[in-house]
Amino acid sequence: MAETLGSLCFVLHGHLPHVLHHGSWPHGEAWLYEAAAETYLPILDMIGEVALNRARPALTIGLTPVLLEQLGHERFKSGFAAYLAGRMERARDDRREFEKTNQLHFAYLAERWEQWYGAKLEHFERIGRSLPGEFAQRCREGHIQLLTSNATHAYMPLLLNDEMLRAQMACGVATSRRHLGLASRGMWLPECAYRPTWEHWLPAVLYDNARYRPGIEQYLAAVDITHFFVESHMILDSHVMGVREGGGFVAAGRDRYARDPGRPGVLEGVGVVSQPGPPSTFAFARHPRVSEQVWSGDLGYPGAGEYLEFHRKYGERGLRYHKVTSRKSPLSDKQPYYPDDVGGKVFEHAEHFCNVVREVLGTYRHQTGRQGVCVAPFDAELFGHWWFEGPRFLRDVILNFSRDRDVKLMTAEEALYHHPPEKVVRLPEGSWGEGGDHRTWINDRIRWMWEIEYRAEGEFLRVLHALPWRTEGPIREVLERAARQLLLLQASDWPFVVQRQQAVDYGIQRFAGHATAFGRAVQIAEDLGRGGQVTELQKAELADMDAHDDIFSEIDLNWWMP
Repeated sequence: MAETLGSLCFVLHGHLPHVLHHGSWPHGEAWLYEAAAETYLPILDMIGEVALNRARPALTIGLTPVLLEQLGHERFKSGFAAYLAGRMERARDDRREFEKTNQLHFAYLAERWEQWYGAKLEHFERIGRSLPGEFAQRCREGHIQLLTSNATHAYMPLLLNDEMLRAQMACGVATSRRHLGLASRGMWLPECAYRPTWEHWLPAVLYDNARYRPGIEQYLAAVDITHFFVESHMILDSHVMGVREGGGFVAAGRDRYARDPGRPGVLEGVGVVSQPGPPSTFAFARHPRVSEQVWSGDLGYPGAGEYLEFHRKYGERGLRYHKVTSRKSPLSDKQPYYPDDVGGKVFEHAEHFCNVVREVLGTYRHQTGRQGVCVAPFDAELFGHWWFEGPRFLRDVILNFSRDRDVKLMTAEEALYHHPPEKVVRLPEGSWGEGGDHRTWINDRIRWMWEIEYRAEGEFLRVLHALPWRTEGPIREVLERAARQLLLLQASDWPFVVQRQQAVDYGIQRFAGHATAFGRAVQIAEDLGRGGQVTELQKAELADMDAHDDIFSEIDLNWWMP
């Protein structure tokens, strides 16, 4: 490692909320099928292609537990195969229609789509319809690292009770291990949202009783997580508590601590604590300049005119036949897509990206004499789904750096080992959302959602302590259903889509539906606790919950207990 400038860590965060059995299109299962066809399978294809070229991808890939539950579900496996077959049939119909009107270039593109979806269906069948299993196999082969997360992508800093954080963590880690057959040491914190220890923490809504809340790093350590990721401003605004030295910790300001630790930068990991002491978990920051080369709406690569336009489709739920043309072009002015124009542009962008990384790491090495760790995290669905050529870009970047003596591709776990963080800091509270704080997930538009969630937390803890679920099987089974609904209503996705005005009706419907189901399950459990019997109507309600939300089958109510 001594001769290199430093390392690059690509981190891809794969996540979708629970949509199986909850609508198809435009919101619902179509989201999952599109992501699987356009992102998850192409990334697996790319990993295989890179390996065949005797290179190592060294990607760090997060697959959230709620996503794994869906990808491993029989409904997904059969539904996805049918979806791919349906896309092939749509392409054939388009081709015949284009040929009748003598639109031969579009007919050619339709034929390409038929072949593309056919290859995806063949790949899916070849891996036994198991996307989680294939990702796990690539991890065992040493090509990638897999991250876990909490169960349903809950926004942890705002949850009211410590028991909720523990349960989300425990359920998430257990679910990942069950699907992947391995323990993940890294975690993607939903929305990169973090909160340190507060002596006098105030709830976001309803209550004004300030109380002690442990830092999220303590929950991570409790489930053996060693590293996570944050937005750059959280590292830059952190407070240095000391340094790791000789396997121990030396607090800042101690006489024997002879040198100034300096401010941490975004090219170095940090130990995370809320009070002075040795860290158990570490954080890496997103590098803003490197990351914006991809995601920025103004200068990001996906906006190049040659690339496939995401928004213009041929008919309802149709295929895409046009290119970006110009960011400012209305959809009606988009020009036909030409696949042969894409390869050179992808190569150009990959070269530019690699040069930016070299420049960033080289400047850091020159200024500090140290090797840096450049972390570039993205939503996985950007690559392939939103940006069709994204997996090819990743391939070219990986192959470029595989021949590079200055920059080493590493997983986050490898970077933690080869570049052990020296500084130990207290991170501020924040996220990677707008403003770097919580405003996207708590504001006047969605405050009501948190009021319902807080009341649900209190109700669940009350019945857990009041009812004899340890000895009464029927009560335990109903409370497990209530726990499942509570996990699902805590997903950060519902306030996000409402706040962003993206799928408002769907987000409200889903949140309200889980809140209602939770309330009914609690009521049925309390009726049983009073010696009652489950009525026919209640049986139908429980069956409906089972039909729509048959995930997290191994829920343990002890996760919510002290």
